Amino acid sequence: MSQRANFTHMSDSTANDWAIIAQHFPGFSAGLPDRILAHLKLLEGDFGGFPVDRLTHSLQTATLAYNAGEDEEYVVCALLHDIGDTLGAYNHADIAAAILKPFVSAENHWMIEKHAMFQGYYFFHHLGMDRFLREQFKDHPQYLRTLDFCARYDAAAFDPDRVTLPLTFFEPMLRRVFAKPRQSLYKLEDCAE
Repeated sequence: MSQRANFTHMSDSTANDWAIIAQHFPGFSAGLPDRILAHLKLLEGDFGGFPVDRLTHSLQTATLAYNAGEDEEYVVCALLHDIGDTLGAYNHADIAAAILKPFVSAENHWMIEKHAMFQGYYFFHHLGMDRFLREQFKDHPQYLRTLDFCARYDAAAFDPDRVTLPLTFFEPMLRRVFAKPRQSLYKLEDCAE
């Protein structure tokens, strides 16, 4: 795999260049779960003033969802819902949703994409913001699902004394969910095998 494409501008690329790149893609895409796990670990020790660090919050959210009997994809969404905190202080939910989008249902994607606005119900009013921003979605089919996610799992996951499952417990689930995308711009059936 030492071969590399020869173009310096994509307009000059050839089918041979893309054949070389396509040979590298399966190994790169297979490493996605490892990169996600490494990025989750960046949340460890980052309290930001909260009662628990951001990794513990993510693990507690996933633990609560798992203990409540939510399916594996939902639990992985709960685990990753705040993974965007490190790079997207102003749009963390968008980042999490973008990472999850190719691999999860439209319902779970919407829930994660909108969770920050729904979670705001619990604290926006303390910051002089409108805690009812989520109401703009009251007629959306995923409104109640997202409301439930925040109430039962996300908002409840700040307890330093709660028994929380470790990241290693969720790793096999994450690997299964990220094993093969459901939808993508790219023809992954040609590259991922």
